[in-house]
Amino acid sequence: MQTIRFRHRLLMLATLAALSGAAFAQAPAPTAGKDALKEPEVRALLTEKGYTKVDDLDFEDGQWETDATSANGERVDVRINPATGDIVAEKLVSSLSENDVKAKLAAAGYSKIHDVDFDDGVWKAEAERADGNDVEIHLAANTGEIIHVEND
Repeated sequence: MQTIRFRHRLLMLATLAALSGAAFAQAPAPTAGKDALKEPEVRALLTEKGYTKVDDLDFEDGQWETDATSANGERVDVRINPATGDIVAEKLVSSLSENDVKAKLAAAGYSKIHDVDFDDGVWKAEAERADGNDVEIHLAANTGEIIHVEND
């Protein structure tokens, strides 16, 4: 009798293990299927997002990979999801250039804009306010929105 119970429990455990494995199976990784981005589309997407000097664009491990220069001048390794077009850079980059940041600050009323630098995912610049005070300004990496101003 004990042997029958043991076999019954063993059979139930095996069945549960098989079913739970199917339930926790991961979705397949994106591939270069017919709807996936092709090389010319990837190059156009990178250019649209401010990347230049795109070198060695290859499809490896289910994604596009390349070396490129971001809009803020950083040389980075970039990966692109072929199904969604999501771009992931090896480090924080900005889609804005130094000139874009200067233009945004000038439009916001700042003058004598200098020492513009992208550091730790934030644009930083020094400028003069309309009242003549020197300030340091921090701007969001991709929108150029002013997120902090302090007297210099």
